[in-house]
Amino acid sequence: MTLKVRPIVGCRAKITALGTYVPPKVLTNKDLEKLVDTSDEWIMERTGIRERHMLAKGLGLSDMCAEAARKCLAMRGIEASEVEVIIVGTVTPDMMYPSTACLVQNKIGAKGAWGFDVSAGCSGFVFALQAGVKLIESGAQKKVLVIGADANTRMTDYTDRTTCVLFGDGGGAVLLEPAEEGEIGFIDYVHEIDGSGGVSLCMPGGGSLNPSTHETVDKKMHYIHQDGPAVYKFAVRKMAEVSTAVLERNGVIGAELGCFIPHQANLRIIKSTADRLGMSLDRVIINIERYGNCSGGSIPLAMGTAFEEGKLKKGDLVLLAAAGAGFTAGAALLRWEI
Repeated sequence: MTLKVRPIVGCRAKITALGTYVPPKVLTNKDLEKLVDTSDEWIMERTGIRERHMLAKGLGLSDMCAEAARKCLAMRGIEASEVEVIIVGTVTPDMMYPSTACLVQNKIGAKGAWGFDVSAGCSGFVFALQAGVKLIESGAQKKVLVIGADANTRMTDYTDRTTCVLFGDGGGAVLLEPAEEGEIGFIDYVHEIDGSGGVSLCMPGGGSLNPSTHETVDKKMHYIHQDGPAVYKFAVRKMAEVSTAVLERNGVIGAELGCFIPHQANLRIIKSTADRLGMSLDRVIINIERYGNCSGGSIPLAMGTAFEEGKLKKGDLVLLAAAGAGFTAGAALLRWEI
């Protein structure tokens, strides 16, 4: 392998710490059998999901983000006051404004930090990650906290058997810092959006087009609306395309990756993407059975699983890939430096 590492004007960026969080309450397939016409066998066969976590009443997305952030900073051994920027990838904020980044900044005590949210559906974390990487590479910042998390169960219609089986709550945070001499860290990325697919996966109510009214509530416009076949076809095709593009541009083949960390939307999508990359499943991180689809939280949660299982080793080439509402898609190639 001849790795083609793109030159950086400033300094390279790397991940120096990781923290994840899921709420303790678990919703199993057996629980869903009592709510809608479904079965554990049907859900497992079509999605690979057995259970998912649910955020407790009275808590918001920012509470999950803050917990993940605290774990991340504890791993690095630094105070929140050292964080310069907070970027949150999510589509389920506590409220329209202020941003989740603002709420997290206050909850963890990151005084002096600035930040913002990134709305890119299930690609939210990889999009937010790249924004953070660029801030490090430019030399503008030294410590950037990137969080990916979603509270999907709050926007799920539990009378809709096609969507309620899919989604869970959870997420994670990583700390980005400049790489040391001889380290590579982040190598390259490929991101795309296709707004023509927006109607296939959206929450139509609550914005400026359809502000909240009795009518929008009655029409269930504040829940996730999904055209399953259209989303599936896009995800299968696009996750493979962006992954292949970033690997080919950098002279890497799937067999040379230490591990592949995909968005956990559907087990069949994950396996299809891995097959197109020529990767054996033992190097593909899969935890969808335990967490379901956590949207922007899926990849950091899967990173946590990989780290816990010893599948993220210092020096490994790692590929991240996601596709989601928007439509959006993104892939990032990095060398793991922890």
